[in-house]
Amino acid sequence: MAIRKSQLYSALWKSCDELRGGMDASQYKDYVLTLLFVKYVSDRYAGRPNEVVVVPDGGGFADMIACKGDKEVGDRLNKIIARLAEENDLECVIDQADFNDESKLGSGKEMVDRLTKLVGIFENLELGTNRAGGDDLLGDAYEYLMRHFATESGKSKGQFYTPAEVSRIMARVIGIDRALEKRQPTVYDPTCGSGSLLIKAADEAGVSSLAIYGQEKDVATWALARMNMILHGHPTAELERGNTLASPGFTEGGERLKRFDFAVANPPFSDKAWSNGLDPANDEFHRFEPGVPPATKGDFAYLLHFIRSLRSDGSGAIILPHGVLFRGNREAVIRRNLIERGLIAGVIGLPPNLFYGTGIPACILVIDKQNAHSRTGIFLVDASRGFTKDGAKNRLRERDIHRIVDVFANRRGEPRYSRMVPLTEIESEANGYNLNISRYIDSSDPEDLHDLDAHLNGGIPAGDIDDLQPYWDVFPGLRATLFKEADRPGYLETRVAPDQIRSTILEHPEFLKFSERANAIFDGWWEAHRPTLESIGPTTRPADLIRDLSEDLLARFSALPLLDPYDIYQRLMDYWNEVMQDDVHMIVANGWGAGRGLRPAEKGETPDLVLGRGQKARKYIADLIPASVLIDRFFKERQDELARLEERHARAAAQLLELERTEGSDDGALAGLESKRGIGKGKVLDRVMQLRDEVMRTFPPATKRHEQADAIRKRTFATKPWAAGTEDPDGLFRELDVLHDWIRLRTKVDGSESRLRAANENLQRTANSSYHDLTDGEVPSLVVDDKWRSTLAQSAHAQLTTRPSQLERRLVELRDRYALSLPALVRRVTSQQARVEKHLRRMGLTWQ
Repeated sequence: MAIRKSQLYSALWKSCDELRGGMDASQYKDYVLTLLFVKYVSDRYAGRPNEVVVVPDGGGFADMIACKGDKEVGDRLNKIIARLAEENDLECVIDQADFNDESKLGSGKEMVDRLTKLVGIFENLELGTNRAGGDDLLGDAYEYLMRHFATESGKSKGQFYTPAEVSRIMARVIGIDRALEKRQPTVYDPTCGSGSLLIKAADEAGVSSLAIYGQEKDVATWALARMNMILHGHPTAELERGNTLASPGFTEGGERLKRFDFAVANPPFSDKAWSNGLDPANDEFHRFEPGVPPATKGDFAYLLHFIRSLRSDGSGAIILPHGVLFRGNREAVIRRNLIERGLIAGVIGLPPNLFYGTGIPACILVIDKQNAHSRTGIFLVDASRGFTKDGAKNRLRERDIHRIVDVFANRRGEPRYSRMVPLTEIESEANGYNLNISRYIDSSDPEDLHDLDAHLNGGIPAGDIDDLQPYWDVFPGLRATLFKEADRPGYLETRVAPDQIRSTILEHPEFLKFSERANAIFDGWWEAHRPTLESIGPTTRPADLIRDLSEDLLARFSALPLLDPYDIYQRLMDYWNEVMQDDVHMIVANGWGAGRGLRPAEKGETPDLVLGRGQKARKYIADLIPASVLIDRFFKERQDELARLEERHARAAAQLLELERTEGSDDGALAGLESKRGIGKGKVLDRVMQLRDEVMRTFPPATKRHEQADAIRKRTFATKPWAAGTEDPDGLFRELDVLHDWIRLRTKVDGSESRLRAANENLQRTANSSYHDLTDGEVPSLVVDDKWRSTLAQSAHAQLTTRPSQLERRLVELRDRYALSLPALVRRVTSQQARVEKHLRRMGLTWQ
């Protein structure tokens, strides 16, 4: 069975838990990533000739397993890793972590136990079957670890990782998909860190012939990049070590920089030591001809090296702090030269707190040499407000990424978001080559102005309703249904109460027609892709599948007015990332037969099926076809009956709870009868017997009351043994009445709970046995239609109703804002004042 993404993530983070305490994240990442690397190459390449990685005897993960429990386990692990490194020229790459370091791993038995557990965590992972081009789970897991390591390592240690979302934007806006047009395309990152930018660029290019080049100053981070390249299927990538500015690793004859077709970079922000080891004024590679950057800020130094490294028709994207857009003096001179040469194609302003090395907002400068001579403007995008919170950091959503790429690729201007700014405007005296985005794009929301006349004289301003024109364009008759003309021109009154606005919208024929159109678009999209989904197999590439699905969904809903197509797109991508991606990988690796499989639930997982009770209960997870999906298809009647039993049980339990609440107080009949689990049945029965004795002492034998008390003694609670309204001076019969009701309800709750449990257990057993009987046709139908389509259709419908909700909120807000005019307020104040004066006069006081 192919490993699931959540399972892999859990195992990797569990391995981190084994190492916490002895070292910080910047150190234990080396141990975890090394074991991940050795496990992966062993699963994928061991025993196979002519592979890019050779797993020698004594240098594979099987040899690590043999070390478990050995008192020399740390030393033996080091030797295994050294053997693998030597065979593949990976010295100083995968052997950075010392598995025999007592200061970090403990000594003696502590080290043996820790390393044995660590190897054991990876032992049960099958990593060799989880590669499908640019969408393998291992690569995602590596990103997951790098993101968490960057978070735990702190700001000073977080520069080795560029968030994958930003990497994807950069790869797309430079047009790397044009690599197909080039015979031997190249991509370069002068400050490559762990290589995430280069990998995302290679994934977007989709060209196996793309040559990857990068340089990294930090040795440990360079080692991460080498491993990252191999894990992502780019073992031939050329990664140099050293200071890019002082000692460029890629030159031609040592006299000029090597030029590349594409480039991406995320250099250290405002590097104060950028000039160490070089003489900028006499740079042999002529990088600083547009100007020499200030000594204490290296942003433009990296940018100028970046530009110099591009071919004459090359393009690239580089992340820099916003200061490069507006800072003066030397940087202003450089910026002016670059603008005049037409090298800057665009600027994308990003949200704050995206990066692990800094919390300040950054921007992406897009460089394009190919069209520099004819450039007449710079395309600006203010994407600073499109993000979601993710713990302590902000994160770009799929919709944010797609919108940025869309508007940039099409140079599409959108109010308060993007704009093509003419060079004449940038070069004007008012702007003086300042590229600060806020000068050209006002991204703030329009001010919600109040109408003073409406506050004075009442009515809702027609202008405020006119501002909702996008709704009236789609629902032209709805406006007349909701509003009527007021007694003066330019103002309106509502026809419906505030609590009826939503229902009026949802039930309006125009909205129903709009809903039918939206549903038809969704159904058409699904029917177009159902054959592809039902034919998922070993050759399916999940990344291509979701790309086709999502792009087509976005295109279809873009033709529907009022709805934001990126919202629909985001819902699909969320479901893909949370559920559907794992499903597709499982089907690709194991076939549709995986739908018949059940696995034991792991600790912390909510099981789909529970067979038996208590500690001996067997709990199972159905990864591909949840039990709820199977039951809805084949056992709907039983499910409905179970729902009815649950309703009856809940109703009885609520009645019992209400009785206990009202009679459990100090003077109630149930007071003092509590046990550890609430009112105790034994205590209630004991109290009934005590009351029986009191009744029998009170009433002599051979009387009717004595007979009633005797009935109580015999516990005949089917009917009340006394008549309503009977004289009850001591309250004995009332108390008995409450106790009788409690026993009756308790018996009813216990009985309904027993029937509910039995019905549920029977349904669970039946569903469990049904998995093995699913046919080859039923499994794809259950997954594609009952699981995927059902979930996505519900999500799309939920999005469809958000727009009426937004309209409702705005209309209620406007109604409430102008509900009381000034004359009405004056009348209300006058009325209240008169009432106060009247009360004061009655009290013999006077109003001052």
